Amino acid sequence: MRGYTQDKEEYLKRLRRVEGQIRGLARMVENDEYCIDVLTQISAATKGLQAVSLGLLDEHLKHCVAEALSEGGEEADEKVREASDAIARLVRS
Repeated sequence: MRGYTQDKEEYLKRLRRVEGQIRGLARMVENDEYCIDVLTQISAATKGLQAVSLGLLDEHLKHCVAEALSEGGEEADEKVREASDAIARLVRS
């Protein structure tokens, strides 16, 4: 069981909302909408994805990493390394 499993429906709902925003963005570009309006919607979609990613990261730290740390060993080191790498990717994006 993954750390996010209990909140899976909420994550799916958020992702569907972002998916709708992306489809809306494609329509806006197809219809030659005003640049600033398109950029505003891109910002909204980006924030939606960031919210999902931060939630997943939080769940990963609370469940997967915490469990590995309690067991110790190489598995713990690997989970911490994975989390650090994920955080670095999020910060760069």
